[in-house]
Amino acid sequence: MEPSSPRKPHLSSLPLDSENKATEFHPFSTSPPHMLAFHLAWLSLFSCFFSTFSIPPLIPIMRQNLNLSAADVGAAGTAAFVGSIFSRLAMGPVCDLVGPRIASAALSLITAPIVLATAFISSPTSFILVRFLIGFCLANFVANQFWMSSLFSTSVVGLANGFAAGWANMGAGVAQLTMPLLYSFVKSFNVPENTAWRVIFVVPATFQAITAIMVLIYGKELPCKDSVKVSNKPKESFLRLLFNGLMNYRGWILGLIYGCCFGVEMTMDNIVAQYFYYRFGVNLQVAGTIAACFGLTNWFARPMGGVVSDQMAKLFGVRGRLWGLWAVLTVAGLLCVLMGRANSVGGSIGVMCMFSVFVQAASGLTFGIVPFVSKRSLGVISGMTGSGGTVGAVVTQMLLFSGDKFSTQTSISVMGLMMIICTLPISLIYFPQWGGMFCTPNETSIDEEDYSLLV
Repeated sequence: MEPSSPRKPHLSSLPLDSENKATEFHPFSTSPPHMLAFHLAWLSLFSCFFSTFSIPPLIPIMRQNLNLSAADVGAAGTAAFVGSIFSRLAMGPVCDLVGPRIASAALSLITAPIVLATAFISSPTSFILVRFLIGFCLANFVANQFWMSSLFSTSVVGLANGFAAGWANMGAGVAQLTMPLLYSFVKSFNVPENTAWRVIFVVPATFQAITAIMVLIYGKELPCKDSVKVSNKPKESFLRLLFNGLMNYRGWILGLIYGCCFGVEMTMDNIVAQYFYYRFGVNLQVAGTIAACFGLTNWFARPMGGVVSDQMAKLFGVRGRLWGLWAVLTVAGLLCVLMGRANSVGGSIGVMCMFSVFVQAASGLTFGIVPFVSKRSLGVISGMTGSGGTVGAVVTQMLLFSGDKFSTQTSISVMGLMMIICTLPISLIYFPQWGGMFCTPNETSIDEEDYSLLV
C-alpha cells in the first residue's frame, strides 16, 4: 500500500506516488496544488463550523428575546445535527460524482444565505428551522476528508485528515469566543439587545461565502488524472458504488465509533457554554471563553490523532491504527465521566480540556482508518462515517440533553459511559490483508486491484 517510487514532477514541489498523491505533508506550506488545496479545504470547513456554532453561545440572550423554552433549545440543538445527517450521507456519493471541490463550494454557497437568515427569526419554530437548515453545511466535512484522501498518500493520509479536520473544527471554538464579543461590541453603540445579536450574523454568513468562492477559484483536485494508472475493469455505476459502500460493515462500525467521538464533541460544543453559565454562574463572555477552550484544542488534538494513527501503522500496520483508536477513545470516555462529577469551576475546566484533547484525537484516529476500507467507494464510506458523527450527536442530545430529565452534569457522565461501551465494536473490524485487533492477516495476499474493489 505504501508508495513505491516517490517522484517530483513539475506539477508539485512535494514528492508524489504513482497516483500523483503527495507522500509528504507540510502543514505550514502553501505549495500548489496539494498544500494549497489543504489550506482551502480546512478554511472552508472552518467557516461552516463557525456558522453552525455561532448560535449556541448567544442562546441565553436569544431565549429572552424569542421566549424559548428549555424544550425549544434542546429541539433546536437536535435539529442542527439532524440537518447534517442526510446531507453528510449524500455528500459522499456527490464527491464521487463531481469531486470534493465543487461539492464543498456549492454546499457553502447554498447554506450561507440560511446563516444570514438567523437575523430574521422571530419565533421558536423559525429558530428550530434555521438551526436545522444551517446543519446542512456541516456536510462540507465529508468533502474535506474525501479531498485529503485523494491528495495524500496512505503514508501521511492520517496526518493530512487530522490537520484538515482539526484546524477546521476550531471554527466551533472561535465562534464560542468571538460571537459574545461581537455582540458586546455592537451593543456598546447603544444598539438594542434584540437588534445587536441579529446584526452580527452577517459575519459568519459572509465568511462562509468568501471561503467557498476561494475554493472554486484557487482549489485543485488530484492533478494530472490522465497519468493515473487506469484499471482494466470497467467503471462502475453510481448505484453500484453506493451499494458496495453501504454493504461494507466496516463503514457502519466506523460510523458508530465516530458518533462516540465527533458526535460527542459536537454535543459538547452545543451545551458547554450553557453548562458553565447555568451551573457555575459565570457571565456570558466567560462561559463563551471556557467553551472556546474545548473547541480550540482541535488546533493540535485532532492532528495529533492523525500522527498517532500513522505512527502506529508504521510500527504495527493497520492493526496499530485500530488499537490506537480504541485506547484513545476509552480514555476520552473516562475523562467525560470525570468531568460530569467535577464540582468546581477550575476542576471542571481542567478535566474538560483533557477530555477535549482525547475525544478530538479519537476523531483523527477514526479517519486515519477510513481510507483503507474501500478505494472504489471512498466517498460513500466517508459519508457513512461522517453521518455517524451527527447521528451520535442527535442521539446524545435527544437522550441526555433535551428537557430536564437529567441534570447536565449527570448527562455528561452517562455520555462518557456510552463512549466506553461503544468502543468495543472496533475489535470486530478485520481486513484480510492487514488483520484486526486480535486477528492476524489472511495468508493469501491481496493485490492493489483487489484492494480497490474491497467490500
